[in-house]
Amino acid sequence: MDLEQIRALTADDMKAVNQLIQQQVDSDVSLINQLGFYIVNSGGKRLRPLLSVLAARAMNIQNNDHHTLAAIIEFIHTATLLHDDVVDESTLRRGRETANAIFGNQASVLVGDFLYTRSFQMMVSLKRMRVMEILSEATNQIAEGEVLQLMNCNDPDTSEKRYFDVIYGKTARLFEAATQLSAILTDQSQDMERAMQDYGKHLGTAFQLADDILDYAADAEEMGKNVGDDLAEGKPTLPLLYAMWNAPSAQDSELIKEAIEKANGLPQLSRIQQIMGQTGALTYTQDCAMKEMQLAIDSLAPVPDSPYKDALIGLAHLAVARTK
Repeated sequence: MDLEQIRALTADDMKAVNQLIQQQVDSDVSLINQLGFYIVNSGGKRLRPLLSVLAARAMNIQNNDHHTLAAIIEFIHTATLLHDDVVDESTLRRGRETANAIFGNQASVLVGDFLYTRSFQMMVSLKRMRVMEILSEATNQIAEGEVLQLMNCNDPDTSEKRYFDVIYGKTARLFEAATQLSAILTDQSQDMERAMQDYGKHLGTAFQLADDILDYAADAEEMGKNVGDDLAEGKPTLPLLYAMWNAPSAQDSELIKEAIEKANGLPQLSRIQQIMGQTGALTYTQDCAMKEMQLAIDSLAPVPDSPYKDALIGLAHLAVARTK
């Protein structure tokens, strides 16, 4: 199932989710309305709320709680993006200027805080303690993942395990919560809850691996952000680490090591991309993404057959095959 078919399947649900997002971002504070309107309409893929909707429909949800869940997930995600762009000093996201580039760092951080707190207000409305428990734990782990990524920056001794710890915290954990909560909202068994949790975790990991590949393999217009951003920030992502570990010469390995340590590798981007080609770094990372994709699909085995299950399988394939 391709993305167009998936969006057609969820069109009514996503229309309701988007309306709820617009309602909940409303505030008496004009700057929140301005910045909130900008980011809500910034052309994002709405992947995480889409995932929430598909998972809930696959679990045969009988009410509209999944619309609230999807909006909560999107608010948490958007808040992390606002804060990330400030931390990373990013100026481009999804092909548009970042909120901090237009409104300033202070406004971006504070509106990110507003979205976090709004999401918790909405959690309360679901009147389920497990929802609060899982999402409060998830947001805490997301913050830990971001701090761990900050600690890994400029550290060429980052291990593959530490890399995967980062992407679990900063990306896969929210995917995991989105799908696990669909099982909780529909009162599924513990086995089904675990299956949906595993699907989200592996899907999120595959998605982030693919994203880290794109930083070296796509172009800025296609991807919607600056190519080489991770390199410019000294982020030791898996493609870069693998290229350093398997570089054809000590000189090449040292080049990458220095690029990580000093965050000065952008002028050497072309050479580093050549080293990645020589070492098969992008292929290795893609293979890791494919393994995670298959684990995600395998996790869906207990889920009853339906167009929504087919869409979840299709989404796993799309996560690793995307170009932006």
